[in-house]
Amino acid sequence: MTSTMPQADHVLRTDYQRSVAEYWNAEKDPVNIRLGEVDGYYHHHYGLGDYDPSVLEGPEETRNQRIIEELHRLETAQADVLLDHLGNIRPEDRIMDTGSGRGGTSFMAHQRFGCHVDGVSISQQQVDFANGQAEERGVSDKVAFHFRNMLDTGFDTGSLRASWNNESTMYVDLFELFSEHARLLRHGGRYVTITGCYNDVTGGRSKAVSRIDEHYTCNIHPRSAYFKAMAANGLVPINVVDLTDQTIPYWELRAQSSVATGIEDPFLTAYKEGSFHYLLIAADRI
Repeated sequence: MTSTMPQADHVLRTDYQRSVAEYWNAEKDPVNIRLGEVDGYYHHHYGLGDYDPSVLEGPEETRNQRIIEELHRLETAQADVLLDHLGNIRPEDRIMDTGSGRGGTSFMAHQRFGCHVDGVSISQQQVDFANGQAEERGVSDKVAFHFRNMLDTGFDTGSLRASWNNESTMYVDLFELFSEHARLLRHGGRYVTITGCYNDVTGGRSKAVSRIDEHYTCNIHPRSAYFKAMAANGLVPINVVDLTDQTIPYWELRAQSSVATGIEDPFLTAYKEGSFHYLLIAADRI
């Protein structure tokens, strides 16, 4: 897989992208670090499924660690759901994690499929951390992370069997993003995203959704924009799954943890009032 994207000026094309990169280069949020320390899979996304209520019981001195481990179990379950939708991946295939963070989902994908995985991020700090993880795991010949812009990765046209975004689409223009995924995927390749999107029916961003945007320096898209941008770029949805109810328990548990950041209430409010949806969309490249 070839690539020629050398300097930061070529990767970070706008002031907004530079500000996002600065945010993630400086980010050391315990909700990402502490959870990753549980088993070495560092994620930058949320969780799915009911939590075990027993973690809130038992000795007070170990209560927080039990919650941390349970939150990590839920976020790992979310990554498994995404990988379940990638289709039939063979060891000789190449797949891509766009907006790969510290690499958790990429390593899970390699462990499951045994294939080549490339991750791209505009955060040099994340790229360096994830490549260090690949070395420690002894998989750097199969899993590699690159300082790249997901809108213009520089990788070969038609080189991928599958690609995905796990909670990273809200940082970019969807038409540009899906154009790049369509270029990278070979005919019949699979694209999957799990994302939060605001509900068009409610008529724009609610106050809670706007607070999420402000907190993460992102720009949450309306639900309809995903399907319009996919259709414009030859990506045909085969599965659309509303995960909203399945993610609420994660937020309810996180609100009771030491790694709560204060953004838990806006998420819970937005999900419960119906102004915000948590969707999985899997689409085939035609």
